[in-house]
Amino acid sequence: MTGPEQKTETPPKRPRRERKESGFVAFRTALTAWLSRPLASFHLVLALTGVLTVIGIVMVLSASSVASYNPKTGSGVYSLFVKHVVFVAIGSVVFWLGLRVKLERIRRMSATMTVLCLGLLVLVLTPLGSEVNGSRGWFKIGDFTFQPVEAAKVALAFWGAHILVIKYNVIHQWRHLLVPVVPIALLMFALVMLQPDLGGTITLAVVLLALLWFAGAPKRLFGVILAGGLAGVLVLAVIAPYRLARVMSFLSPDADTSAAGFQANQAKLALADGGLLGKGLGQGASNWGYLPNVQNDFIFALVGEELGLVGCVVVLALFAGVAIVGLRIATRNIDPWIRIVAGTLTVFLVAQAGINIGYVVGLLPVTGVTLPLISYGGTSLVITMLIMGVLANAARHEPEAVAALRTQGPGKFGRLLRLPAPDPYRPPATRKGAGRSGAKAARPAPRAARPAPAQERRRSVREPVRRSAARTSTATSRGGAARTTASRGTRSTANRRGHR
Repeated sequence: MTGPEQKTETPPKRPRRERKESGFVAFRTALTAWLSRPLASFHLVLALTGVLTVIGIVMVLSASSVASYNPKTGSGVYSLFVKHVVFVAIGSVVFWLGLRVKLERIRRMSATMTVLCLGLLVLVLTPLGSEVNGSRGWFKIGDFTFQPVEAAKVALAFWGAHILVIKYNVIHQWRHLLVPVVPIALLMFALVMLQPDLGGTITLAVVLLALLWFAGAPKRLFGVILAGGLAGVLVLAVIAPYRLARVMSFLSPDADTSAAGFQANQAKLALADGGLLGKGLGQGASNWGYLPNVQNDFIFALVGEELGLVGCVVVLALFAGVAIVGLRIATRNIDPWIRIVAGTLTVFLVAQAGINIGYVVGLLPVTGVTLPLISYGGTSLVITMLIMGVLANAARHEPEAVAALRTQGPGKFGRLLRLPAPDPYRPPATRKGAGRSGAKAARPAPRAARPAPAQERRRSVREPVRRSAARTSTATSRGGAARTTASRGTRSTANRRGHR
């Protein structure tokens, strides 16, 4: 006879939702552990720069092939693409310089860079400058052009942060907060508007606002600046016919689709034709003249047409990553100049990308601002790669990164790029009377630490006197009680001895 069959109990299956949640928790744990590594910010900057640059190279190749071909001049279909690759190579060298040069040296050179940029902004208005698309804002050297306003934005960020750090101790006073950063910025605005270049002026204003914000300026100041800036933009838009046409086409895009609103409407049609996955690289109709200058200011429309909604979301996610990583670098550094510079440059890059994407999708009037690292362009591309190099340099100056690089070595990228070990931050030595003379300090004095009114000062003086008097009386009463107890103990001891 055979015995009864033994039933083996199988363990119950885990619910599918629980498995998904456990997988998400594991992914989040692994991501948090990786982000907590000392050089995570540095590696993220390198990755974001590389991915955005590669996307830009591919999209410029797709956008410029038809526009490059000109049998009269002998230019082939790859002429603009070759120029873009040359600019990428120059930008890579500039990126390496921004990564390798010590930040303290950049800070010392910031005043010289600002004066040089002001001189170039003046010279570009003379016959030495060249006029392109109705704006005299370029220096032409052979087949290459240089736009000094792009360098002026970075110089203003470096020098403005230097001045505001020096005045940290007295930054709550309006004259120290505004002078001399705001007058120099206004001079740059005036020189750029004389070209005229409204897009360059707006991005310069973004740099100024970011500087004041990260320096800790009062919030009411930004309301005044934004109101004045909006009034200035409206005046500038009204006095120039072509700017007024752009504003009117933005307010009523269907009124004239063949003149002022042509590019904006064609960009929307390109985005709509892309659908979810796009038509494929090189298959967009915008390349064939339906969208003029598609490789410059409207390249995001080509991204939507050829790569679809998925490609647009990827580009938006990459710029969101730039914002997160840049602000992470700013918050993790303890050097106040690095904090202000990293935050200002991050806001400037993300704001420029937001303005470009905003007018491509129809949320803003057309201003002629390039999409960083993706649009075709010489000066803008090189300066943007310099900014990313400085951000990567700032990432290597985070306290944990400094400790790791000085104890464990430069790492793979450090050895490959021959990067020196960053120096740890040393706060500047304070002098006597630094609070009154405006010498270097760590932060502006909080409201609780500022001088109080006379009545509060008298009250604060009287209170310690009352407390000390109360402590004295308490000690006196305790001392008297102790002496009385001691005398009683002495008498009782004497009585016991006499009784014996």
